[in-house]
Amino acid sequence: METNRQKKIAGLIQQDLVDILQGQIRKNGVSNLVISVSAVKVTSDLTIAKVYLSVFPTEKKEEILTAIKSNSPLIKHDLAQRVKNQLRKVPSLLFYNDDSMEYMESIDKALKGVDNPIDNPDLLEKRKKS
Repeated sequence: METNRQKKIAGLIQQDLVDILQGQIRKNGVSNLVISVSAVKVTSDLTIAKVYLSVFPTEKKEEILTAIKSNSPLIKHDLAQRVKNQLRKVPSLLFYNDDSMEYMESIDKALKGVDNPIDNPDLLEKRKKS
């Protein structure tokens, strides 16, 4: 269970990371790309922050995620400059792909009947023959 301090730090990190990432996109002149920080989870000892990112369009998500992971020291430095008055030590940032939107989209398709497992039982993982 998260403490209030963990929630406050996660919220602070989430807001500032959105500003940093969107600012870099605008500064580099990249169009047709949206990066959303969907969640931040901070460990109980406040040393690690797991950052979940949603990237649109989804075709570029792996490429963007690897670029962000390779630039994570610079992102952490920018974050430290922003939160230096609120936090004594900035947690290490671990970036993950948040695929919850894709999961919700697949459920929505199943409910609408596009990929209905009742009509086509082969869509279910358990029924696939190996």
